[in-house]
Amino acid sequence: MYLESIATALPAHRYTQPECLQALREAGLLEELRPGSAVLLEKVLANGASGIGARHFCLPEIAPVIGRGPQELNEFFEREAPRLAAAALAPALEKASLTPGDLDALLICTCTGYLCPGITSHVAELLGLRADAYLQDLVGLGCGAAIPMLRGAEGLVASGLRVATVAVEVCSAAFFADDDPGVLISLCLFGDGAAAAVWSGDAEDGKWRAGNFSTVHRPEQREKIRFVNAGGKLRNQLDRAVPGLAAEAVRELYQSLEQAPDRVLAHSGGRDVIESLEGVLPHRLAETREVLAECGNMSSPSVLFALEKALAAPNGDSRWWLTAFGAGFAAHGCEMWR
Repeated sequence: MYLESIATALPAHRYTQPECLQALREAGLLEELRPGSAVLLEKVLANGASGIGARHFCLPEIAPVIGRGPQELNEFFEREAPRLAAAALAPALEKASLTPGDLDALLICTCTGYLCPGITSHVAELLGLRADAYLQDLVGLGCGAAIPMLRGAEGLVASGLRVATVAVEVCSAAFFADDDPGVLISLCLFGDGAAAAVWSGDAEDGKWRAGNFSTVHRPEQREKIRFVNAGGKLRNQLDRAVPGLAAEAVRELYQSLEQAPDRVLAHSGGRDVIESLEGVLPHRLAETREVLAECGNMSSPSVLFALEKALAAPNGDSRWWLTAFGAGFAAHGCEMWR
């Protein structure tokens, strides 16, 4: 399938890491935590150790979200996720010189909330898709979801459909705080964002083509990274072994490639994850680092933010490899070439 356009969207509310720390102080969170936990938050947020400069959230204030109950958080996700997804898809359609009525199918992935009917139904209404457009929601695939979503789109494009894909996460609807180090690191890493792309079977010179998908999943490592239910809230379970698991899985996928890519575009899981990946790949992940610095870890949209950055910079590359990973434990790859 061929890429017609890509666009991203970020919420209007931007916070530097020190601003996040100050908001948590004002909320009284540091006083509620054990001294060692408070020190960890200060270390990650105060001195730039995370590799993140700023993050964007759908909420105008950070402090109140920590005390919100499950009902309020779910209503927040239900309100904000469709808006954010539509904010990415609308410009993607405009870039492709298309209207919403030109779409035959819409696929959306997310893991930071749940709606039934899914986000696709809400976005279809917001933008005015045709009543016969095929809608499909992918939920529960975690940070790696964008690439399996593209793999699903490939089959629809092969049947002659014009397809839009959107990865959207409202990570601020899943903020949680306790003394677990993995929970605290998650609180310091994640931000909100959405990335949309339009795909077709129309081959033209210069277009990027996506295909040659690959996946590796290790369910025996499931407990290392996943959401768990904590009193009705989403609580991110994040083990310190995740950077190593990601590097091992991504290396396995990379070694299966028949042709070496000019560039690797990866999910911006975090500073330690990126360093682990660069330790096993013969590439420096420049775009991935830029996305992390500017937006934090946005979960599933992150790899597509890196793709947008690569597309915006003139280059003579002819082959790229995208990779994303997360809950499962699973990792995925996709080649792009022109």
